[in-house]
Amino acid sequence: MTHPGERFYPEGIHWDDPIARGSLPDVLSNAAAKFEVRPALEFRDRTISYRELEQLTEIAASAFLRAGYGKNDAIALFLGNSPDHPVNFFGALKTGARVVHLSPLDGERALSHKLSDSGARILITSDLSALLPMALKFLEKGLLDRLIVCEDDHWGAVGNPHTPIPDHPAIVMFKRFVEGAIKPAQWPSISPDDVALLQYTGGTTGLPKGAMLSHGNLTSAVSIYELWGRKATAERKAIERVICVLPLFHIYALTVILLRCLQRGDLISLHQRFDVQAVMRDIEVKRATVFPGVPTMWIAIASLPDLESRDLSSLVSCGSGGAPLPVEVAKIFERKTNMKLKSGWGMTETCSPGTGHPMNGPDKPGSIGLMLPGIEMDVVSLEDSKKVLPPGEVGEIRIKGPNVTKGYWNRPKETGEAFVGDRFLTGDIGYMDSDGYFYLVDRKKDMIISGGFNVYPQMIEQAIYEHPSVQEVIVIGIPDQYRGEAAKAFVKLRAGANSFTLDELKAFLAGKLGKHEIPAALDFVDELPRTTVGKLSRHELRTQQSAQTSAPPQHQPATGGRS
Repeated sequence: MTHPGERFYPEGIHWDDPIARGSLPDVLSNAAAKFEVRPALEFRDRTISYRELEQLTEIAASAFLRAGYGKNDAIALFLGNSPDHPVNFFGALKTGARVVHLSPLDGERALSHKLSDSGARILITSDLSALLPMALKFLEKGLLDRLIVCEDDHWGAVGNPHTPIPDHPAIVMFKRFVEGAIKPAQWPSISPDDVALLQYTGGTTGLPKGAMLSHGNLTSAVSIYELWGRKATAERKAIERVICVLPLFHIYALTVILLRCLQRGDLISLHQRFDVQAVMRDIEVKRATVFPGVPTMWIAIASLPDLESRDLSSLVSCGSGGAPLPVEVAKIFERKTNMKLKSGWGMTETCSPGTGHPMNGPDKPGSIGLMLPGIEMDVVSLEDSKKVLPPGEVGEIRIKGPNVTKGYWNRPKETGEAFVGDRFLTGDIGYMDSDGYFYLVDRKKDMIISGGFNVYPQMIEQAIYEHPSVQEVIVIGIPDQYRGEAAKAFVKLRAGANSFTLDELKAFLAGKLGKHEIPAALDFVDELPRTTVGKLSRHELRTQQSAQTSAPPQHQPATGGRS
């Protein structure tokens, strides 16, 4: 075998099997032609067929083109999990425009930066109170030319709180925006090399940066997953019912659920938020067959006091991703349900695919699995990123594949630093064993992963520095039983300033940061550690905290990945 771990691949699958590339609108068009009246989405007990989804998408695309949006334009989506997302996602892409995903979990600063950096001057959102007020702020700040507002109750009223729509010339309701739109004689041509999506990610050294994900990157990612699961797909006896609680604005759900399920002809059961009992009803009553989740979801399910007596017999596949899954959680889940809970690893920059576990491979607790077909991974020295290390030695993981981004939007310096030749430096530290299985040990960057979402310490520090009592602050990640990691702030007060409680700090940061970014712990210190050149040192602070608590290292080997 020329590629480590290939001998454990499912029967009939080879590392060098061809990987398909194409355009994302074709994924939906081909699915609509093939599956027609088969249900594609279920939302609030209403189903939308593949044919209807394509029709709704074409109406949205026609309206975008009529309004003058298409090639070389960026269209931002500020939406949760409702049919409004796929309709506008595919609608924007069908015009040749780039989509910009905005997370409702982010704070105003990060979102404003993403809008400005991406060049998106049109935003599609919902009239939900969790979304519209923030979108209106963008309009007030002059960041938008057009704000399109979808009516959440269009899909069935459930009592969600809504925000009244102000009278503003730049605001238009989605129903009116698409009214009377006529399909063009010919849709714009799209190349696999065209940028389809700016998916923002980042580290601790600055503001989030947009990974340029092409149509070819994303369709290759779907093809890789499809190839990996080909044997299981051939053996399945019915259409899969896939639970989608993961947010569609996140690369994990976008690729693993939306794009892959549409290509396979599966039914996607959309949930607007994670509710453990609602998920269990989907499994026990509606007989869901697939549930991809993140560790926080599996922790909640594994903690159910009556889990042993719940009926999970419909599930044929359950997996975890987005963040490292604690080994102990996987053990508890297996003990209570007799089901294996495995996961792979991936990144925003890889459109999700990286590694995975074969169904019948060796049991390797703590491993993130084997590199998937078409993907090349190795481990290089932390001192020399061109020096490849042998199995068992710890270094930085590199990756190459048709699913890997070509770089960051308007960031040539960061793009250059991220690559060694054609291999992307992941920033994740780990090793590969003699069987080709990879393990994560630490992260080179200071980024915190909380509940599957990226949290950037510098963004939190910048907000905390606005507090009048704060002289210096360092934010680091600490273990969190539920989220995996959470932010903790270490503060040095100004001379003569009064201290404050954690609750007071949370109140101060409300609105400045996303809820997932708010520190879960706070300590006051007389001095913060510094490097030899006088810079505040997160690394030294983590070392000090580890020594003081006599705790194991912050990053334990765990299954899972990040994105």
